[in-house]
Amino acid sequence: MMTRIQSVDPATAEGRSKQLLDAVEQKLGVVPNIVRLMANSPAILEAYLNFSGVLDTGNLDKKLREQIAIAVANANECNYCLSAHCAIGKMAGLSSDELAAAKEAHSSDEKSAKALHFARKLVDERGWVSDEDLAELRSAGFEDGDVVEIIGVVAINMFTNYFNHVAQTEIDFPLVKATAT
Repeated sequence: MMTRIQSVDPATAEGRSKQLLDAVEQKLGVVPNIVRLMANSPAILEAYLNFSGVLDTGNLDKKLREQIAIAVANANECNYCLSAHCAIGKMAGLSSDELAAAKEAHSSDEKSAKALHFARKLVDERGWVSDEDLAELRSAGFEDGDVVEIIGVVAINMFTNYFNHVAQTEIDFPLVKATAT
């Protein structure tokens, strides 16, 4: 399968796209394929990078954000994001068992499990969660700010999942395939 959107080469990029691609390469040491594709629209790439960067400063820790990203990618059958977030999750300290559990929106940690269940409900129900779903999340100690951040993490991952479906982004991480859910 070949990508359906032209990749922007960081070496020949110009203007705002060049600045953003250079910043990504400086931060990560590489420019992932999804970023090269988003660089076709500097506005989209900048929005994605800003949204992602701001979520890094929130209350949810890196491991939980990666577990949510994995659960969302598996639910949406996005092998690019699933592969990327499993690699990033591993770097964040998630074990192989935790990565596998996250695919199914599970965790051995009760608080994380409730967040993953809620995130999966957001995907499955298109955001139409029940009062009981919110109460279950709050019973695990999540406050309104945390609920909002979980929604944000799901939203940015829905965006990247759909982006990769349309683009058919070439996977540049160790391949992890979605499982039927």
